[in-house]
Amino acid sequence: MDNITKKFLPAGISLLLVLTTLAVFWPLHNHEFVSYDDDSYVTNNRHIQAGFTRESIIWAFTSGYASNWHPLTWLSHTLDWRLFGNNPGRHHLVNLFFHIINTLLLFWILQRMTGALWRSGFVAAAFALHPLHVESVAWLAERKDILSGMFFLLTLAAYLRYVKQSRLIWYLLTLLLFALGLMAKPMLVTLPFVLLLLDYWPLQRLFPRPENTTKVSGKSLKSRPPRPAFTRVLLEKIPFLALSLGSSIVTYIVQHRGGSVVLTDIIPLNNRVANAFASYLKYIGKMFWPSRLAVLYPHPQNALPVWQVMLAGLILAITFIVVIRLARRRGYLLVGWLWYVGMLVPVIGLVQVGQQALADRYTYLPSIGIFIIIAWSLADWADKRRYRQVVLALAGSAAIAAFIVTTHMQLKYWKNNLTLFEHTVAVTKNNYIMHVNYGNALVAQDKIAEAVEQYRKSIRINPYGDKAYNNLGNICEIQNNLDEAILYYRRALNINPQNSQTQANLAKVLNLQGKREEAVTHYKKAISLMSDSSNVAEVHYSLANILKKLDKLDEAIDSYRQSLKLNPNYASAAYNLGNCLLLKDRIPEAIPYFEQALRLDPNHIGARYNLASALKSEGQIAQAIAQYRRIVQTDPNDTNTANSLAWIYATCPDPAFRDSGQAVTFALRAADLTGHKNPLFLDTLAAAYAAAGQFEQAIKITQQALELSAADNNDDFKKQLKSRLELYQQQKPYYEPADVKTIIKQ
Repeated sequence: MDNITKKFLPAGISLLLVLTTLAVFWPLHNHEFVSYDDDSYVTNNRHIQAGFTRESIIWAFTSGYASNWHPLTWLSHTLDWRLFGNNPGRHHLVNLFFHIINTLLLFWILQRMTGALWRSGFVAAAFALHPLHVESVAWLAERKDILSGMFFLLTLAAYLRYVKQSRLIWYLLTLLLFALGLMAKPMLVTLPFVLLLLDYWPLQRLFPRPENTTKVSGKSLKSRPPRPAFTRVLLEKIPFLALSLGSSIVTYIVQHRGGSVVLTDIIPLNNRVANAFASYLKYIGKMFWPSRLAVLYPHPQNALPVWQVMLAGLILAITFIVVIRLARRRGYLLVGWLWYVGMLVPVIGLVQVGQQALADRYTYLPSIGIFIIIAWSLADWADKRRYRQVVLALAGSAAIAAFIVTTHMQLKYWKNNLTLFEHTVAVTKNNYIMHVNYGNALVAQDKIAEAVEQYRKSIRINPYGDKAYNNLGNICEIQNNLDEAILYYRRALNINPQNSQTQANLAKVLNLQGKREEAVTHYKKAISLMSDSSNVAEVHYSLANILKKLDKLDEAIDSYRQSLKLNPNYASAAYNLGNCLLLKDRIPEAIPYFEQALRLDPNHIGARYNLASALKSEGQIAQAIAQYRRIVQTDPNDTNTANSLAWIYATCPDPAFRDSGQAVTFALRAADLTGHKNPLFLDTLAAAYAAAGQFEQAIKITQQALELSAADNNDDFKKQLKSRLELYQQQKPYYEPADVKTIIKQ
């Protein structure tokens, strides 16, 4: 190979990897968010959507939300939301960008470590295009896979530079990159083990070096031998192991607190070991024959046949023996196999997190070990055979072509909720979780009967799955069958009283039935369980509405404040908080909340009306008139606003704001629109006539108002009418005193 080829061929392979990966995964830009972790990670996560605030950054580094501690992953999603908002295609393309970077890093690292250009290219291509990796790239919630993968490979790159130069700066950079990787996903705790494997092959740093000798007077004298290489290499890994230990402890604590760790009384240890043996072989099977791939493979519990487990254990043991025996001549076998087996240890299920038996995403980095074995083994096999290059090129091209086709097909299933969950229930058995998710997707398509069938299938598989009961309750609620909805919600809570959404759902239906006190209890329970969901603001708001109806205004004010704190863009919460403050006669406090509601929703008539009323109460007449006039410009038939304007123009104690002509115009509009049947509006019309000097009309209208209010129990209003009637009879207009009562428009 000439120098020009050596120089440009790696760049050409890199370009081909980029273009092929981009072309195969490009459909992601049309994919939607899926309601399987994407909602809790991004679309319903208020911290992510808040942007880079002090609170959100602290949350990222201190929260164990979603049973994980991965602050860099949270910050990555925050940046995406800041840049792209609710545009799922852009989020997915960021995943693809990281995946391409990882592919190039893997190619560069293997080629620099081994000098084997085409073998490194094949491994990188298999990594980039294998359908098992679709889940990590197409699932937005698995950003942690590809982000941690990038730091994993950057760590290897920095370590390779350290090995070649032995400079402290490269060692420290390697350590830093590893720490960042752990902050993206703790599965990287096995990286120190991978570094040791690379020290064995291809870096060959574990072999002891020969003793140094010096000659004095023609005699050879032994100098003190240096520390054996393997000892130094092991000592180098101590800081890495310390980071792994720390990350493991944090992850264990977070997952236990989050309730995602399955206890041994649910899945006993012997079942976990059996599933682990079987999973190691199933993953390899899917690498060679990637069919029936699914987002969730249900755990078999104790359903695995004994012969399968024993056979899997025997195959694993034989494989270990073979690779160890061949390790001296073919180090890549031992390294590739231990890379695969070792990197899967944290997720193989001995510590069971979640309900899955195995997961495609777990192979994102471990599969590299198997790809290395395949590439180097085939090259060795073909080494002394005729047409070696042709055979390898054809075999490699055929494999990559197969990966491209199957990856293209697998990507289609990740298009949206319906395609993903429909495919999953089709290729798996007894998948009660996915039957629920498929039912949810059908509900979104208004296919209610089909959704109910999916929920019932889930219950038949697992009668103790609370989500299916909750969702059946949702459907009954939609169909206004409230009694049956309550039965389903209560059944779900009997199974899992910690389900915050079911608590909120039950509270909502109880409120609809008028059982407000019980609804308050369940809303408060829901809030105590909802730590980070964006639904917390909505639940606080719903609770506040009930408390307001129960006349518990102080509690309602607190809940509205919490709702607004969690969602500063909640216009209705700001409006109702202002209303409660008006009811408590805390008018100056109410004004900023009406103004906030109007900033968020300039067309909120109620907020503008009550702002005008509050401003009038505070003596800010000009500002009040301006707000009232904006309402009548929008809706000339708003009777309350027309009446309020007329009242100010007719009765304002400050003559600068009185205008009898405008008063009569607006008062007549309010009275005409209500058929002259509203005594309050007639009182305003009489005051307007009196202000205009038309006292006969004022007297006539006031008497009419008294007749209409005769049957009412509002004695104060009647006294006011009689008092004003006396003024009109004396040819005097009525002017309002400074202290006025604020009228709230609900």
